[in-house]
Amino acid sequence: MKVIDVIFALIIGRVIGFLFGDFLREWGIEISLFYQIIIWLVFPFFALFCLWLAYLAGRKFIFIFQAAKHYLVGAFITVLDLKLFETLVWLFSLFTISNPIVFKGISFLIATLIKYWGNKYWAFAKHEKENMRQEIIQFFYITLLGLVIDVGIFYYLTQITGPLFGILPTIWVKLSVIIAAFVTAIWHFAGYKFFVFKK
Repeated sequence: MKVIDVIFALIIGRVIGFLFGDFLREWGIEISLFYQIIIWLVFPFFALFCLWLAYLAGRKFIFIFQAAKHYLVGAFITVLDLKLFETLVWLFSLFTISNPIVFKGISFLIATLIKYWGNKYWAFAKHEKENMRQEIIQFFYITLLGLVIDVGIFYYLTQITGPLFGILPTIWVKLSVIIAAFVTAIWHFAGYKFFVFKK
Protein backbone atom coordinates (compact mmCIF):
# COMPACT_ATOMS: atom_id res chain seq x y z
CA MET A 1 0.00 0.00 0.00
CA LYS A 2 1.11 3.53 -0.70
CA VAL A 3 1.30 6.32 1.85
CA ILE A 4 -1.58 8.10 0.09
CA ASP A 5 -3.75 4.99 0.63
CA VAL A 6 -3.05 5.11 4.37
CA ILE A 7 -3.75 8.85 4.57
CA PHE A 8 -7.01 8.65 2.61
CA ALA A 9 -8.22 5.62 4.61
CA LEU A 10 -7.58 7.43 7.91
CA ILE A 11 -9.28 10.64 6.74
CA ILE A 12 -12.29 8.81 5.32
CA GLY A 13 -12.59 6.67 8.46
CA ARG A 14 -12.64 9.86 10.51
CA VAL A 15 -15.38 11.34 8.31
CA ILE A 16 -17.45 8.16 8.70
CA GLY A 17 -16.90 8.35 12.47
CA PHE A 18 -18.19 11.91 12.37
CA LEU A 19 -21.40 10.72 10.68
CA PHE A 20 -21.77 7.91 13.22
CA GLY A 21 -21.44 10.39 16.10
CA ASP A 22 -23.95 12.63 14.37
CA PHE A 23 -26.43 9.74 14.17
CA LEU A 24 -26.00 8.96 17.86
CA ARG A 25 -26.73 12.59 18.77
CA GLU A 26 -29.81 12.56 16.49
CA TRP A 27 -31.08 9.49 18.32
CA GLY A 28 -30.67 11.36 21.60
CA ILE A 29 -27.69 9.31 22.77
CA GLU A 30 -25.27 11.48 24.69
CA ILE A 31 -21.66 10.71 23.87
CA SER A 32 -19.13 11.21 26.62
CA LEU A 33 -15.64 12.45 25.87
CA PHE A 34 -14.30 8.91 26.31
CA TYR A 35 -16.60 7.52 23.60
CA GLN A 36 -15.91 10.47 21.32
CA ILE A 37 -12.20 9.64 21.52
CA ILE A 38 -12.95 5.98 20.79
CA ILE A 39 -14.99 6.97 17.74
CA TRP A 40 -12.17 9.29 16.65
CA LEU A 41 -9.70 6.39 16.86
CA VAL A 42 -11.67 3.28 15.95
CA PHE A 43 -13.26 4.38 12.68
CA PRO A 44 -10.07 5.63 10.99
CA PHE A 45 -8.05 2.56 11.97
CA PHE A 46 -10.90 0.21 11.06
CA ALA A 47 -11.07 1.81 7.59
CA LEU A 48 -7.30 1.43 7.27
CA PHE A 49 -7.46 -2.21 8.42
CA CYS A 50 -10.21 -3.01 5.88
CA LEU A 51 -8.22 -1.31 3.11
CA TRP A 52 -5.13 -3.29 4.10
CA LEU A 53 -7.09 -6.57 3.91
CA ALA A 54 -8.38 -5.53 0.48
CA TYR A 55 -4.82 -4.69 -0.54
CA LEU A 56 -3.67 -8.19 0.41
CA ALA A 57 -6.57 -9.78 -1.47
CA GLY A 58 -5.99 -7.34 -4.32
CA ARG A 59 -2.57 -8.81 -4.99
CA LYS A 60 -4.39 -11.75 -6.51
CA PHE A 61 -7.58 -10.01 -7.65
CA ILE A 62 -6.96 -6.30 -8.34
CA PHE A 63 -10.68 -5.48 -8.46
CA ILE A 64 -10.95 -6.17 -4.70
CA PHE A 65 -8.49 -3.40 -3.84
CA GLN A 66 -10.15 -1.11 -6.40
CA ALA A 67 -13.58 -1.89 -4.96
CA ALA A 68 -12.38 -1.15 -1.41
CA LYS A 69 -11.00 2.23 -2.47
CA HIS A 70 -14.14 2.92 -4.53
CA TYR A 71 -16.34 2.23 -1.49
CA LEU A 72 -14.16 4.38 0.76
CA VAL A 73 -14.50 7.22 -1.76
CA GLY A 74 -18.22 6.45 -1.85
CA ALA A 75 -18.48 6.56 1.95
CA PHE A 76 -16.74 9.94 2.01
CA ILE A 77 -18.99 11.21 -0.77
CA THR A 78 -22.08 9.90 1.03
CA VAL A 79 -21.23 12.00 4.08
CA LEU A 80 -20.52 14.98 1.83
CA ASP A 81 -23.79 14.37 -0.04
CA LEU A 82 -25.75 14.13 3.22
CA LYS A 83 -24.23 17.24 4.78
CA LEU A 84 -24.64 19.23 1.57
CA PHE A 85 -28.27 18.07 1.33
CA GLU A 86 -28.92 19.14 4.95
CA THR A 87 -27.24 22.50 4.31
CA LEU A 88 -29.38 23.13 1.22
CA VAL A 89 -32.57 22.21 3.11
CA TRP A 90 -31.61 24.52 5.98
CA LEU A 91 -30.46 27.37 3.72
CA PHE A 92 -33.52 27.38 1.49
CA SER A 93 -35.90 26.92 4.43
CA LEU A 94 -34.83 30.42 5.44
CA PHE A 95 -36.45 31.58 2.18
CA THR A 96 -39.46 29.25 2.70
CA ILE A 97 -38.40 27.17 -0.29
CA SER A 98 -38.76 23.48 0.41
CA ASN A 99 -38.23 20.80 -2.22
CA PRO A 100 -36.12 17.93 -0.85
CA ILE A 101 -36.08 16.03 -4.16
CA VAL A 102 -34.46 18.97 -5.98
CA PHE A 103 -31.99 19.50 -3.11
CA LYS A 104 -31.12 15.78 -3.17
CA GLY A 105 -30.43 15.98 -6.89
CA ILE A 106 -28.19 19.03 -6.45
CA SER A 107 -26.22 17.49 -3.57
CA PHE A 108 -25.81 14.26 -5.55
CA LEU A 109 -24.42 16.05 -8.61
CA ILE A 110 -21.93 18.16 -6.64
CA ALA A 111 -20.76 15.12 -4.67
CA THR A 112 -20.40 13.16 -7.91
CA LEU A 113 -18.07 15.77 -9.41
CA ILE A 114 -15.74 15.28 -6.46
CA LYS A 115 -16.19 11.52 -6.68
CA TYR A 116 -14.94 11.56 -10.28
CA TRP A 117 -11.48 12.66 -9.16
CA GLY A 118 -11.38 10.23 -6.24
CA ASN A 119 -12.28 7.29 -8.46
CA LYS A 120 -10.16 8.26 -11.45
CA TYR A 121 -6.95 9.05 -9.63
CA TRP A 122 -7.17 6.98 -6.45
CA ALA A 123 -9.54 3.99 -6.81
CA PHE A 124 -8.75 3.08 -10.41
CA ALA A 125 -5.37 4.88 -10.67
CA LYS A 126 -6.02 6.00 -14.22
CA HIS A 127 -3.72 8.96 -14.79
CA GLU A 128 -3.69 8.86 -18.59
CA LYS A 129 -4.94 11.95 -20.36
CA GLU A 130 -5.88 10.40 -23.71
CA ASN A 131 -9.56 9.89 -24.48
CA MET A 132 -10.52 12.22 -21.63
CA ARG A 133 -13.48 13.54 -23.60
CA GLN A 134 -14.88 10.04 -24.13
CA GLU A 135 -14.16 9.18 -20.48
CA ILE A 136 -16.02 12.25 -19.24
CA ILE A 137 -19.01 11.51 -21.50
CA GLN A 138 -19.14 7.89 -20.27
CA PHE A 139 -18.76 9.08 -16.68
CA PHE A 140 -21.64 11.50 -17.25
CA TYR A 141 -23.94 8.74 -18.57
CA ILE A 142 -23.11 6.29 -15.79
CA THR A 143 -23.55 9.08 -13.24
CA LEU A 144 -26.81 10.26 -14.79
CA LEU A 145 -28.25 6.76 -14.49
CA GLY A 146 -26.87 6.71 -10.95
CA LEU A 147 -28.72 9.95 -10.26
CA VAL A 148 -31.98 8.35 -11.39
CA ILE A 149 -31.31 5.33 -9.15
CA ASP A 150 -30.24 7.50 -6.20
CA VAL A 151 -33.12 9.97 -6.33
CA GLY A 152 -35.61 7.17 -7.14
CA ILE A 153 -34.64 5.16 -4.07
CA PHE A 154 -34.61 8.33 -1.93
CA TYR A 155 -38.08 9.25 -3.21
CA TYR A 156 -39.42 5.75 -2.60
CA LEU A 157 -38.07 5.60 0.95
CA THR A 158 -39.12 9.11 1.99
CA GLN A 159 -42.33 9.69 0.04
CA ILE A 160 -43.85 6.23 -0.44
CA THR A 161 -42.78 4.06 2.48
CA GLY A 162 -41.95 6.83 4.97
CA PRO A 163 -40.32 6.14 8.34
CA LEU A 164 -40.40 2.50 9.41
CA PHE A 165 -39.68 0.68 12.67
CA GLY A 166 -40.50 3.77 14.76
CA ILE A 167 -37.51 5.71 13.42
CA LEU A 168 -37.82 9.48 13.69
CA PRO A 169 -38.50 11.24 10.36
CA THR A 170 -35.26 13.29 10.51
CA ILE A 171 -33.21 10.14 11.02
CA TRP A 172 -35.21 8.31 8.34
CA VAL A 173 -34.28 10.98 5.79
CA LYS A 174 -30.57 10.52 6.65
CA LEU A 175 -30.88 6.74 6.43
CA SER A 176 -32.65 7.12 3.08
CA VAL A 177 -29.74 9.19 1.74
CA ILE A 178 -27.28 6.51 2.89
CA ILE A 179 -29.31 3.57 1.51
CA ALA A 180 -29.74 5.34 -1.83
CA ALA A 181 -26.01 6.07 -1.96
CA PHE A 182 -25.08 2.46 -1.12
CA VAL A 183 -27.23 0.98 -3.90
CA THR A 184 -26.00 3.62 -6.33
CA ALA A 185 -22.38 2.82 -5.36
CA ILE A 186 -22.81 -0.75 -6.63
CA TRP A 187 -24.04 0.58 -9.97
CA HIS A 188 -21.21 3.12 -10.11
CA PHE A 189 -18.47 0.60 -9.36
CA ALA A 190 -19.58 -1.67 -12.19
CA GLY A 191 -19.98 1.24 -14.60
CA TYR A 192 -16.71 2.95 -13.72
CA LYS A 193 -14.70 -0.27 -13.63
CA PHE A 194 -15.93 -1.78 -16.90
CA PHE A 195 -16.79 1.29 -18.99
CA VAL A 196 -15.28 4.56 -17.79
CA PHE A 197 -11.89 3.75 -16.25
CA LYS A 198 -11.16 0.43 -17.95
CA LYS A 199 -7.55 -0.07 -18.96
